[in-house]
Amino acid sequence: MAGLQSEVEALWARRDELTAADGDALATVHAAIDLLDAGEARVAEAVDGEVVVHEWLKEAILLLFRLSEMEAIELGPFEYADKIPLKHDYLGKGVRVVPGASARWGSFLDRGVILMPSYVNIGARVGANSMVDTWATVGSCAQIGANVHLAGGVGIGGVLEPPQAAPVMIGDDCMIGSRCMITQGARIGDGSVDPGDRRRDRRGGRAGRRAARIDRGAGQPAARVPGWRVRAAVRADHPPHRPRRARAPQRHPPRPRDRTVIEPQASEPRDRASLSSPPSKMAAR
Repeated sequence: MAGLQSEVEALWARRDELTAADGDALATVHAAIDLLDAGEARVAEAVDGEVVVHEWLKEAILLLFRLSEMEAIELGPFEYADKIPLKHDYLGKGVRVVPGASARWGSFLDRGVILMPSYVNIGARVGANSMVDTWATVGSCAQIGANVHLAGGVGIGGVLEPPQAAPVMIGDDCMIGSRCMITQGARIGDGSVDPGDRRRDRRGGRAGRRAARIDRGAGQPAARVPGWRVRAAVRADHPPHRPRRARAPQRHPPRPRDRTVIEPQASEPRDRASLSSPPSKMAAR
């Protein structure tokens, strides 16, 4: 593998001179992508708690785009036009792929992976017995651990350039809730659970009950969520929750009630006869 790495690095150094007609260069790049596709190499891995990026493999992916030409790909009634073919032989690799799902050649799906209608990009790695649920996406070079559930609509960000940039890394036994966005090299520790019921923006604030978003602000280190956390803080610099704003005064205050006091009027005196009860009809007869 060391010899292949040297060849890829040499091609990368003169990448501006390469064209699709360079068959030898394309064969070298294909050999590197085959390692990724078979899981024999990976773009990034955690070593002693730190992410180690194998830049030459990312360089091979970028060279593949430069050296490949567009071609039509027909799958039954479906047709695609792309530079990179799709993976194949899922059954032999022990991977379940539901119609509507696709994974690019150069990504690795370990045994027991289930792909609902979803997408896995080149350079990505999905660990054993993990599920990529409906409409979830795994970006280029993202590293997903084993026994992970990426729920519906989850977006795992990808990164190809610059080659030294660390991709998103999600540990084993994680649950990433629906519509959660994890981008910009964020790291999620083993056993973490995020329900994904809120969205977090670059400044760490919250914007209502939307998708959770875990990333980093400009010029800041990658966000990290320690292992075995449920709804852990995604960044240490989150501002405290703002108190609820006081209700604004009413524009038209209600009118005061009418408190006019009506004095009783003095009644005229009556004689005693007028106050007596009138004679009955029987007596008048």
